Amino acid sequence: MGSIFMAQLAKDRRNPLLLLLFIILSILATLLFVRSGQDMTTIAVFSEDEHGAAIEEKWLPLLNQEGAYYHFKAVDAKHAREQVQKGRSDVAVKLLEQDYRLIAASDSPTIQQVDQYVRKIYTQEMQLQASSGVIEEEELREAVNEYLEKPPFQLTKQGIDDNEVQSHNMSTQLMFAFTLLISIFTMGFKVNSVTYDKVSRIWDRMILSPIHKTSMYLGYISYSFFISFFQVIVVLILFKYVFKFDLGHHFGLIVLIIAIFIFGMISLAMLITGFVSKPEQFYAIYPSFVPMIPLISGAYMPPGVLNSPVLSFIADLFPMSHTMDALMKVVNSDAGIGEIALQLSLILLIGVVYMGIGINLVERKSARK
Repeated sequence: MGSIFMAQLAKDRRNPLLLLLFIILSILATLLFVRSGQDMTTIAVFSEDEHGAAIEEKWLPLLNQEGAYYHFKAVDAKHAREQVQKGRSDVAVKLLEQDYRLIAASDSPTIQQVDQYVRKIYTQEMQLQASSGVIEEEELREAVNEYLEKPPFQLTKQGIDDNEVQSHNMSTQLMFAFTLLISIFTMGFKVNSVTYDKVSRIWDRMILSPIHKTSMYLGYISYSFFISFFQVIVVLILFKYVFKFDLGHHFGLIVLIIAIFIFGMISLAMLITGFVSKPEQFYAIYPSFVPMIPLISGAYMPPGVLNSPVLSFIADLFPMSHTMDALMKVVNSDAGIGEIALQLSLILLIGVVYMGIGINLVERKSARK
């Protein structure tokens, strides 16, 4: 086992580019699809009135108040119009004393959203100014803010089972989905070394050596597990401590889930290996099959979107569906090991069944030869 493990490690030490590429792809895919949605959009604002500086000074703090959907930045009027005209910005806002104008060159959902937000801010401010005839404006503003802190009516949300409704972190879910997807390719390509060594007759020479066949399989499987686990953990550490993604308070439990998931997916790769006789066949089937697993498992979608019984049944046959459920329970609901025991048991069961069938198919194919 140890000699096969070290032999596989030596191959990657001589050529680590594939592993580094997969780590980089995991990070880039997540940042591409997630970070763009996390960053606030910057909207250019300007005023061409005689007292433009005072108007900008008045409205910018109101537009950029806490909880704002956008970041409004004062820029030169000519520059703002050029950016919109050249398509670099969807919209710019021209500020007036008691009104505003939108500068846009095309129709897009962003324009309507900006219009709704700015109109709300202007309406609230105009109502305050209109109501400040008897009371000073600052006193009225303070009174309104105090009133809003303790309103007479409050809206609360509660689940059907009387539990608190948990928020769902879609950014973290996508990070897990892309990280696990890329790692699946690593697992498959490492497990495919079994087929490669069989075709190149290295397998036959190892059988004639004192190495037991069980140790041979354990060598390939353990190295596939080690290199895939290393890849995923490196990516998760980067996202937790560098990119500051919310991974909950049980990082050790997340690591355990990842380890069991890797075992399950290595078993699936071994099952596919049992159906092919050449490494080229594996490379043709596996990369075409793997991208469908997160899609069928609903890894890219919020909970409840994928409600087809047929797709749900198919998804339950793969470890990723149960893994994503367990991971998001740990992150969103602060779940413990007992609350995700069912998902972990199902992944282990899938892994044991697929591994047993896969090795059996590989051995039968070898016996026929």
